[in-house]
Amino acid sequence: MVDAIISPLLEQLTSMAVDEGKEQVRLVTGVGKEAEKLTAKLQTIQAVLHDAEKKQIKEETVRLWLDRLRCACYDMEDVLGEWNTATLKLQINGVDDHENEALVPKKKVCSFFPAASCFGCKPIFLRRRIALKVKDINETLDDIAKQKDVFGFAVNVIKSNERADQRVPSISSIDESEIFGRETQKNELVNRLLCESNEEQKGPCVISLVGMGGIGKTTLAQLAYNNDDVKKHFEKRIWVSVSDPFDVFRIARAIIEALKPGSAKDLVEFESLMQHVQGCVEGKKFLLVLDDVWNKDDSKWEPFYNCLKNGFHGSKILITTRDETTAHIMKSTDIIPIAVLFEKECWSIFESIAFFGKSMEGCENLKKIGREIVGKCKGLPLAVKTIGSLLRSKNTEEEWKNILKSEIWDHEVVERGLLAPLLLSYNELPSKVKHCFSYCAVFPKDLEIRKYKLIELWMAQGYLNEKGNKEMEDIGEEYFNILASSSFFQEFERDGDGKVYECKMHDLVHDLAQFICRNECLTVKIHGGQESIMSSFEQKKVLHLMLTIDGGTSVPIAIWDNVWNNVKRMRRLRSLLVEGGDYSWSSKVLPQLFDKLTCLRALTLERHGGYNCIKEIPTNIEKLIHLKYLSLCGQMEIKKLPETLCELYNLERLNVSCCQNLRELPQGIGKLRKLMYLHNGGTESLRYLPVGIGELITLREVREFVVGGGYDGACSLESLKKLNLRRQCSIRGLGGVSDAGEARRAELEKKKYLFDLELDFDHIRGGDEEQAGRRENEEDEDERLLEALGPPPNLKELQISEYRGRRNVVPINWITSLTNLRVLSIYESRNCEHLPPLGKLQSLEDLDIQGMDSVKRVGNEFLGVESDTDGSSVIAFPKLKLLRFWGMSELEEWDFVTAIKGEIIIMPRLSSLTIWNCRKLKALPDHLLQKTTLQELRISGCPILEERCRKETGEDWPNIRHILKISAESARLQLVNYNHPRPRPIN
Repeated sequence: MVDAIISPLLEQLTSMAVDEGKEQVRLVTGVGKEAEKLTAKLQTIQAVLHDAEKKQIKEETVRLWLDRLRCACYDMEDVLGEWNTATLKLQINGVDDHENEALVPKKKVCSFFPAASCFGCKPIFLRRRIALKVKDINETLDDIAKQKDVFGFAVNVIKSNERADQRVPSISSIDESEIFGRETQKNELVNRLLCESNEEQKGPCVISLVGMGGIGKTTLAQLAYNNDDVKKHFEKRIWVSVSDPFDVFRIARAIIEALKPGSAKDLVEFESLMQHVQGCVEGKKFLLVLDDVWNKDDSKWEPFYNCLKNGFHGSKILITTRDETTAHIMKSTDIIPIAVLFEKECWSIFESIAFFGKSMEGCENLKKIGREIVGKCKGLPLAVKTIGSLLRSKNTEEEWKNILKSEIWDHEVVERGLLAPLLLSYNELPSKVKHCFSYCAVFPKDLEIRKYKLIELWMAQGYLNEKGNKEMEDIGEEYFNILASSSFFQEFERDGDGKVYECKMHDLVHDLAQFICRNECLTVKIHGGQESIMSSFEQKKVLHLMLTIDGGTSVPIAIWDNVWNNVKRMRRLRSLLVEGGDYSWSSKVLPQLFDKLTCLRALTLERHGGYNCIKEIPTNIEKLIHLKYLSLCGQMEIKKLPETLCELYNLERLNVSCCQNLRELPQGIGKLRKLMYLHNGGTESLRYLPVGIGELITLREVREFVVGGGYDGACSLESLKKLNLRRQCSIRGLGGVSDAGEARRAELEKKKYLFDLELDFDHIRGGDEEQAGRRENEEDEDERLLEALGPPPNLKELQISEYRGRRNVVPINWITSLTNLRVLSIYESRNCEHLPPLGKLQSLEDLDIQGMDSVKRVGNEFLGVESDTDGSSVIAFPKLKLLRFWGMSELEEWDFVTAIKGEIIIMPRLSSLTIWNCRKLKALPDHLLQKTTLQELRISGCPILEERCRKETGEDWPNIRHILKISAESARLQLVNYNHPRPRPIN
């Protein structure tokens, strides 16, 4: 993991050495030589890190040596951060600060620290401070390098057969009397093994059992392998314990020996081995179990699998692996995730081991303690067995209570039993992914971890570096998927597109992360009336701290004082993540924290519930010069941010979401040249974005781009031009824009990475500014403005709100361009008299129309089908699945005239139709109600329709009785109809 810190350091140090020859860099005399010395030492140390990280598990002195190395590297990162920040500050001031034009040339790249001040220091003192820091680090690395030789580390020649912990090979036999639980999963697996393969299947089917180490994959495979029906079904059964590396020679010999004992000993060449494997399985129905597979190289598996195709139809291969990627590489047709055991089953395992040989009389208290211990194991069988074995020799309540209260890794026996299998998975991770994994120790156990926030925090710590065309978010997603497929995450929550947005870590995986990072990560939950445990940690070693505040104002002042006194001593702190509802301490404590915690890269001060908010951000926040991530989410009482925030030149992400009273952002925001993300959703009081926002060419995401027509210092719509926006953006305040040329100059049609767009034609309101930005002839202005705004070419979701034009709520030039649009929402377009021809949108799946009060009739124009068609077949809304009409108070008729040449197919995939508060609507089109694809019909606040759809007696009932779910609600009628059995989920 230390290698993940050293590698980027070496890149920066090499750059410093190269730049010494240029006049731009003058830190101190000989900076290049100092950089070269540091580089040489780090490269020498880097060469033995692989061996050192293996040995640290069992040798405390090695672990302490790595701790010293890690601290030295972090110190060097801070020095380089000061270097880069000062240079960036001078470049920005040289371009932007007109008052210093005579002092700082605009185009010349600035030398290091030549200006009158930097971070409040005169250049002579700053140079001296940096020089002393570099000298101290060099001396520390000298000592570390000398210690390296004492340990006798091997230079990094990583052999594939060397591992930190070798796994004991598995065998096929098992004592079923010692197995508890898994009966359902065993039966499911046996059924899949006995199921005959598809006739078109060429080669044996591959079934993979996937799960974290110690969860019971091998046990389940053994149960299925020894099942009587399985024994009868397969002519030959072979069990091979694979582990890492995936040695094709050894596996081939094992298969041959199992089928023809003694025939593999003279085979040396790979070709002859493969031919013998092919001959051994030819015409035989076999079951091959490959236990504990780690292979990620399909070129190793491909020739093997081809040899096994000679087996009789119905042959199966069963694989156990910790990594879902491996399962796919091994051509699995069936992947079975293995879940944790229920607590009842865990107790049966524990009881059979921990109470073995004990008289059950007088053990009631031990049983009570034992159940609490089993609860800590969180359903992991290996944990239950290991701790049960530890307690078998302990007979007193005091001994059992000590185990219950202690950290699980405090016991050597438990460490050997549990750490080994989890470490095998950890050691397989790439160095940079190891760093990302250990960071997860900062979160409390059982926390629902939001994937995108986790990736953002990784970015803030510098764990993700852009490679080629890959951006940091993509690399973060890749690292997250590696951890997820390796079973380090579980309990995934997915969005409508099937993408994971939230997950958890098993408690024992969390313990592993804590074990790996030692005291670098700390999480503290503050309850009212409970003392903090923070004083027991070495403050100087804590790098990442999460404080979760419960209890609101009931937290005593003495506890707050204790907490913050401890935090202020954590001078190396790089992450401070505060979440809770009590920020009564903020006005006093925040200025002190900003003075002390100057190494912070990530700071979250998020409010979730409670009554006490932060009222203002102290001006000395400028001292956090390394800060990359700042989140003030939910701080409802903040009205403005200080101008000194714009001195945070490294800031990449600013989150002010749900700061409902925030009225303005700093005018100097244009100085934040590294800002990539501005999360400002839910900031209803924000009147405008400052004009400098348009100069931030690195900015990729602005949740709400607020155009403040009429305000001094406000950005214009044209400010969008230079922004390389990605993913999503909501443009507010369009009701105050009167220049269509300004809309054209925004060049929205060039934002090819913008996928989700909201256009809000509201006026910026607030107090005396009620009339700010209002226009004459706003109906015509809205029409011209929307036509001038060209649609982004790859848009998938579009929302248009408060459009005041009478026509073209979605202009024709938009409809012809939106070939990828899947979701369209039109809200409160109260003047528009006709629906646009949305049937032309070939990819549209979800359509939501609300508050179009002037629409009285929906007809052919909605379909987008021309009356003079040439007679060929036409499909309107070819992919539409969900359709909703809400609050259309004047809508009376909805029908499609059939006087069109040729066949017309309307909404062939419609599955859900919702009509709410359309009180005048007389009827729904018959052909929509009769669709066999329609599974749900919801009607509310539509008295005429509700009467027509009344069960059994309504006029439309014969047309809709086939629909799976019908709900019609009013004061007179409440009906929920399930006409058919609901499909059962497949486990």
